[in-house]
Amino acid sequence: MEITHKYDDIINLPHHVSETRAHMPMLDRAAQFSPFAALTGYDAAVVETARLTDQKLELDETQKEHISEQLFELQERVSEQPEATVVYFVPDEKKAGGAYETASGKIKKIDEYSQVLSFTDGTEIPFDSVYLIQSEVLRMMENE
Repeated sequence: MEITHKYDDIINLPHHVSETRAHMPMLDRAAQFSPFAALTGYDAAVVETARLTDQKLELDETQKEHISEQLFELQERVSEQPEATVVYFVPDEKKAGGAYETASGKIKKIDEYSQVLSFTDGTEIPFDSVYLIQSEVLRMMENE
């Protein structure tokens, strides 16, 4: 007695490969069967909450005055486009705090009216965000 099954006629045929469509990568194939995400955006919210920010360090009056003097000295030599490195605070757009960033390059303009320091590469830094300024021009002046 021979047992026949419903698919005996196709069970040993080779796997079909499309001539017009590219083979789907295994990762994409698995994604088809992933569970429905009931909470859209939940994973992004968890990542955002876990992201750390720094608090802005408040400068005392002596430090503020020192930075103001440095900006004045650089302003006096701005036509020479002096090189400088500035550490400054950038507030976070989504949560409290922010991050300290460093910009280096040639200073293009120090605008006292707008209270902004501009580099030749287009970077603009508000005076009240400046934490530290380093420049060979300033070092030479301090040694005089």
